[in-house]
Amino acid sequence: MARAWPAVSSTELPGRLAANVLHFGRVLRAAGLPVGSDRIVLALQALQVAGLESRRDFHDVLAACLVDRVEHRELFDQAFALFWRDPDLAGRMLAMLLPQVQAPRRPQDRPRENRRLGDALFPSRPPPPAEPPEAVEVDARLAWSEQELLRKADFETMSADEWRRALALVHRLALASEPLATRRWRPAARPGRPDPRATLSALARHGGELWQVRWRRVREQPAPLVVLADISGSMSRYSRMLLHFVHALGHAEARVESFVFGTRLTRTTRALRQRDPDLAIARVVHEVDDWSGGTRIRDCLHEFNRRWARRVLSSRTTVLLITDGLEHGDGGALAFEMDRLHKSCRKLVWLNPLLRYAGFEPRAAGIRAMLPAVDAFLPAHDLASLEDLGRVLAGAPRR
Repeated sequence: MARAWPAVSSTELPGRLAANVLHFGRVLRAAGLPVGSDRIVLALQALQVAGLESRRDFHDVLAACLVDRVEHRELFDQAFALFWRDPDLAGRMLAMLLPQVQAPRRPQDRPRENRRLGDALFPSRPPPPAEPPEAVEVDARLAWSEQELLRKADFETMSADEWRRALALVHRLALASEPLATRRWRPAARPGRPDPRATLSALARHGGELWQVRWRRVREQPAPLVVLADISGSMSRYSRMLLHFVHALGHAEARVESFVFGTRLTRTTRALRQRDPDLAIARVVHEVDDWSGGTRIRDCLHEFNRRWARRVLSSRTTVLLITDGLEHGDGGALAFEMDRLHKSCRKLVWLNPLLRYAGFEPRAAGIRAMLPAVDAFLPAHDLASLEDLGRVLAGAPRR
């Protein structure tokens, strides 16, 4: 039976405050925050109890009711300042929606833009007026510049339109896996290693006259790929884009096994076999109970090593680990599970979105415990990093 939330009378709040709080919750939801109707009702009830003594109290009450993860606080503060009549509204909107033209600051001081917030606050912004047909000029440099900006745009701060364009580019990437030699042979047109059986068969068909020597070469197949993707709250948007990348790999030529983990490990190989990538990712999100929740990297790696490693790993498998490595607890146990995973595969590649920061240093205990067992440590926050990943997957392992 669905839970019945108590009704809240809007007459107990001054003016149109209740309607504005409801609209503010919808803006946060459109910007990507998990704000449900229950949280909006809770906020209205809390405002009746806490009162409206000051702007700070009003901000703190809404934050306590509508935000449940620390990584969502920055987006909430931006939306609050813009929605509730900030005196510097025009300046903030220009800083968020227009290109930055001032001198660049240090990466740790620069506020992160979030274009999804702009789309949520202004969903029906009129497009700029079109120029007359005779004044239209095609500038190849401008098209190249827009493409380059999209390649270097962070997945976390992309607008809805940029996200759709990035997905289209991901599925058009030239994907290739490392070719591995097998024990089988295939016919070859160029001279190389002679094929005695095919040569004798041709000799018999031509009455004992040898017209042409048959050749053969070793048959190759792409290295199998196993993906372990972190879907915790801080990683969900990056993992969603990388799952699109994995879907494209699986439908190109490689044999892909995929797993996602937050507080538990879930196999998603069957869901990603859906031909339509959007339906495949939607099915993954529907089947996983702990999407955008917490994370237990050590426990999930332990479950994978104990239950799945012998089934899906071999000395020819490449493992793609997607996580930020922010793990609390015993670093020695995490290092043991990482070393065990590395010894069970051919190549272990770690994708960490934290590498997008120029001043990144592996100070966290979880990252220091995981790094020694990794063959490649790469960023995974924009399209350019995915292109580099494609080249790494197509090459031989190198520590």
